[in-house]
This record gives sequence, structure tokens and C-alpha cells, in this order.
Amino acid sequence: MSFADRLRLPKSGLVKAIAVMLGLTLGFGLGGCTTGNPASTNPTRTLKVGATLEPASMDAWHNTAAAIPQVLLYNVYETLVKVDADGQIRPLLAQAWEVSPDRLTYSFHLNPAAKFASGAPVDAAAVVANINRMKADPKLTETLKAQLAIVTGAAVVGEREVEIKLSRPSLMWLYDMTTSVGMMLDPAFTGDVASATAGSGPYAFKAHDKGQSVTLVANNAYWGTPARFDEVVFRYYADPNAENAAMLSGDLDIVSSLQAPDALSQFSDTTRFTTINGTTNGEVVLGFNHSKKALSNLKVRQALTMAINRRELIDTVWNGQGTLIGSMAVPTDPWFEDLSGTNAYNPTQAKKLLKEAGYGDGLTLRLRVPVIPYAVKSAQFVASQLRDVGVTVKVEELDFTRWLSEVFTNGDYDLTIVGHTEPRDFPKFANPKYYWRYDSKKFQQLYQAADVTPDDAKAVAGMKASLRYLADDAAAIWLFDLPNLVITKNTITGLPANASSISFDLTSIASR
Repeated sequence: MSFADRLRLPKSGLVKAIAVMLGLTLGFGLGGCTTGNPASTNPTRTLKVGATLEPASMDAWHNTAAAIPQVLLYNVYETLVKVDADGQIRPLLAQAWEVSPDRLTYSFHLNPAAKFASGAPVDAAAVVANINRMKADPKLTETLKAQLAIVTGAAVVGEREVEIKLSRPSLMWLYDMTTSVGMMLDPAFTGDVASATAGSGPYAFKAHDKGQSVTLVANNAYWGTPARFDEVVFRYYADPNAENAAMLSGDLDIVSSLQAPDALSQFSDTTRFTTINGTTNGEVVLGFNHSKKALSNLKVRQALTMAINRRELIDTVWNGQGTLIGSMAVPTDPWFEDLSGTNAYNPTQAKKLLKEAGYGDGLTLRLRVPVIPYAVKSAQFVASQLRDVGVTVKVEELDFTRWLSEVFTNGDYDLTIVGHTEPRDFPKFANPKYYWRYDSKKFQQLYQAADVTPDDAKAVAGMKASLRYLADDAAAIWLFDLPNLVITKNTITGLPANASSISFDLTSIASR
């Protein structure tokens, strides 16, 4: 399938893109079966998933934390289209769509069976209501505002046909609609989205035990393939060793992202466990605060990049697991190319550049990181390597809430390390208000020109050019792409190799 086929349908005629979801009817013996159901003689089918970052609430519209859509996207809230494990756009609520020749109008044809958990239809009026609700919301996150900024309007064409108009063509817009901005909320819902949900997916939110878990329950009136589990419990672990111990003892069915890759050998018994090792959207970024004088200097940024042996960092910090990348793209992106050789490891040249930039006598920087295993371990490695070229790094570890407040929101840092798990997120470098404070007019021009290019092949080439510019400009240091390291009981099936979405998609998972 060509890139044009997977991004959008041909410019003339309605292309049939019916999504056929093949379900598996399950009876007894599901992995994780626990509590008996008082209303039935059947046991409750429970899937227990270990995870790391806990969502602060269920509100993905006013909170930037990736942990929220990890639980809710595709599972509780559905989108018009979704992205599969290979990064291809597929139908979901919309069973087909067409794009006008000028790429300014998208016509979506909704699945007539689709309905919210309340029983109300997911019709054209509901889609229009969602677009209008978000565009009128002054508290919407900056990311969602930016993604909606080019939408000039949405209109009902027929009961199951909706038309969305853009102010300019955009290669990225349909991809954006596979993420949180595309999640459809029941327009009749009047509750608090922070503590209740009203989606159309196979699951609904049940409970949030703060500091412990989030529980979803099956939506028994789901319009598509029924949920394969009665409930799914996401259990959160600050200590990866505790999570691994829970998996080894049988208290978990899945470790959604192994945070201690050196523990892989503990799960080598294939009669008990299955290991999945693919790629993710999680670029581990050593971010610069470009508003700081030293870090606004290209030679300093290049020197810091050249001072770090990223291959050795992966081997030391993440047990050799992960993919070297040199810019803000991952292997499942259509515009990915290996740029890891840009500003390659060269400590001698790093010292020379620092001297040329006026920092030959030393430079001191604050590296403030959230207490997440890859970030903490990477920070110690980075501090050691930068010390070797004359840069003193003061490492500060912050809990994630404090990191969000002080670093992400207030920009109180010089350097930081965090995994950016949002898919296709390199356009954030075009926003000078984003926490990196990176303000490159050249990059903005390159990205925007690529995004509006009507020819798909030329648009992808333009995206590659903009990513190469980021690499050459040392806009950040891309340490590595996090691997999709998932451990399951050997009775669990249906998990894809790659995590190309921010969602931990439950819809394909089953138990034998």
C-alpha cells in the first residue's frame, strides 16, 4: 500500500475502506480470571496490566499527560480514524472518507452501527458537536488548540456524513485525528470528564484508586467486536523491580513497558512468558532550554551532542534495547531516516567547539529530570560524559508532577531528559512557546511548507528535510527511541510488535 493510500483516500470518488474487526469469542479460562460475579456463575474475566506513569485524571482535553490517552484512547474514546501498529491510518468510527482535490475538505462517512455507551448514535451531529466544543474551550491544552487551529468548521451533510473544512492543506491533520484531539465524547454527557467517561469504545471508566490503579469495565452495549475482558486493571508501579516481581508471581498478566531491561532474562521461560520487542513513538530527548545564553549557541549544542556516546548510553542505561535516532522521528514514521550520525560522538571536537564558543574554561548546567528509570539512568551517564569535556552537570531528580510544573510549564531548567511518546510530534519544535523555547524561523518555514504540499511524495521529502535541519541545528540530543518491551503471560495474545500510537490498545488483546 502506498503512502497516499494509507494517509488519505483518492481525491475523487468514495473509496470503500470498511474496517472489518474479527473477534474471538472467549469462554472460561481467561488469563487473570479472579473474582466471581454475583449475578452469574461465570468468573469475572480480569486483565491486569502493569504500567509506570499514572494519569492524574481522566481528562485528556485539559491535561497534557500521555498516561491519560494511554488508558482511554481507542479503549474508551474512539476516533474517526486510528493508526495501526505499522503507522498506517485505518477506519474506526468513520468507515470511509474522501478528500477534496484541494485537500481543504474531508468528508467522513460514519459507521451506521456506531453508538456511545449511552446508546446515543455517533452521528454527524455528534462529531460536529465535539469539534465545536473543543474549538470553544479556552482551557483546551495548547497541543489540542494547535491541532484544531486549521479547522474552520464542521457541518452535517447527512445523518451519517460529516464534512470538516481546513484553512489550508495539512499532511499532518489526519494523523492528529487519530490521537486525543479526535476522541469523541457523547454530547449529552454533563458530568465531569476528569472522573467519568462517556465514549463509544468497548470499555468504560470504573474507578481510579489514586496511587494504585485505574479500572475499566466492559461496555456491554458496544457496537463493534465485544470487549474480551469484563474488566481491565492498570496497576501503577514507581519501582520497576516491584512491577517485575508482580509479573513473576502471577499478579500481572502484562507488563506494558519493561522499565528495567536488564531484567529481560527473568522472563526467558517461554512456558510462562512471551516477550515482545518492537519500536515505539517514545523519543528519549535530552532537551535544551534555548532561552539560556549558552544553549542558544549552536557550537555549544553541537559540542554537548558530540560529547555523548549514544550507542554506549543505550548499552549502559537500557541494556542495549532501543533504536538510535538522530532527530524527532521513529522507524514507523513515513519520513523517518537514520540521522544518528549527525554530530556524531567526538569528544575532542566537542572540547574544541566549547573553546570556540567561549566556554573553554568550563560550563555549568542544571539537568533536571523526572524520576523515571530511563531518565534517571540517562542523566547519570550524561553527567559523566559531559564532565569529560569540561562541562559540570548538576543533576536534580523531581517527581513527575513537580517536573511538569517547574520544567515543562515554567521552563526552570538548563537541560532535561524525558520520553516524548506522542506520535508524530516533531512539529512541537515549530512552537517557540513549547518548553524547549526553540525559535527557529527556518525550521518553521521548512515544516509548514512540507505540511501544505499537496503532493504526498514531495510532502514526505519536505518533512525529511525539516528533520535533517533539526539534527544539523542540534535542536536537542535524541538519545534513543524507547523499545516496545512488553512482557505477557504466555496465555495472552494479540499484542502488536510496535506501539505506533500513544494508546495501550486493548481491542486486539485476548487470552487463550
